Amino acid sequence: MLDLNDIYNMDCREGLKLIDDNSIDSCITSPPYWGLRDYGIDGQIGLEDSLQEYIDELVKVFKEVKRVLKPTGTLWLNLGDCYVGTGGDRKSKVKNELFQQQQEHNPKDGRYSRRKTLLDMNLKPKDLIGLPWRIAFKLQEDGWYLRSDIIWNKSNCMPESTKDRPTKSHEYIFLLTKEPYYYYDNEAIKEQCVNGDPNPPRGSKGVIGNLNKGRRRQFDLKEPLVYRNKRSVWNIATDRFTQAHFATFPPKLIEPCILAGCPKDGIVLDPFMGSGTTGMMAIQNNRNFIGFELNPEYIEIANEYRLNQIQLKIV
Repeated sequence: MLDLNDIYNMDCREGLKLIDDNSIDSCITSPPYWGLRDYGIDGQIGLEDSLQEYIDELVKVFKEVKRVLKPTGTLWLNLGDCYVGTGGDRKSKVKNELFQQQQEHNPKDGRYSRRKTLLDMNLKPKDLIGLPWRIAFKLQEDGWYLRSDIIWNKSNCMPESTKDRPTKSHEYIFLLTKEPYYYYDNEAIKEQCVNGDPNPPRGSKGVIGNLNKGRRRQFDLKEPLVYRNKRSVWNIATDRFTQAHFATFPPKLIEPCILAGCPKDGIVLDPFMGSGTTGMMAIQNNRNFIGFELNPEYIEIANEYRLNQIQLKIV
């Protein structure tokens, strides 16, 4: 078993082999998106030649994650979606927001040949790829229990210049489990009820209407409840972290996953650790972590600006 509370500079596909079976309480992670970024590491996940190869590679990674999870373990998987570009007559090269590659990485293939692989999958220019759900369904086919799709609503999303669809302001977090019954601390992440009541009134006025009118109650409560089960839409702003790379986890997004999915003193795994947010929130909430990250620069950032600061505060 690897030492706890450390980020290992290795490919998670190799690192996961070093973890014992049934030893991890929860996995919280966000894999690199396909074809969106070149992190400068040969063999990295995300630069496969086809979308199907990328999906298959992630299924292999999470098959290994399932092996190391305890039977009560949970997987919290963050994935964003993307569109197939149009090309058009304005540019000689393919204009595609998904496949804008840094040309210094293997420029001879150009990556634009991927357009053919998209057509082979019946994807057309301007199609929303539906990548998160494609991966979720493949994991379901591979034996995972798909328990919830959580919407991360970004209250400060980036504006878009598009004029023929709504601006995208959300990503998905899928809750998947190894077994049908698993550890989930519902009490730890309950949220405050609307108007202090779990059963708001019916009607067009919603929660603003008369609280004594049109109420739906399952129980005869002497006092209205203050907290309710956490909902599946999480309104959380993106977090600016100037020291790290793009696509950092907001700490407030990770904390409910840790509190609900991992008991105190348990172990949280992040195979794609990045700037260390998962590890930081694990330590802050009295959990342990194991992380893997290919890029040594990200590990330095995680240790200097996230993990060391938290550990100093706890000491």
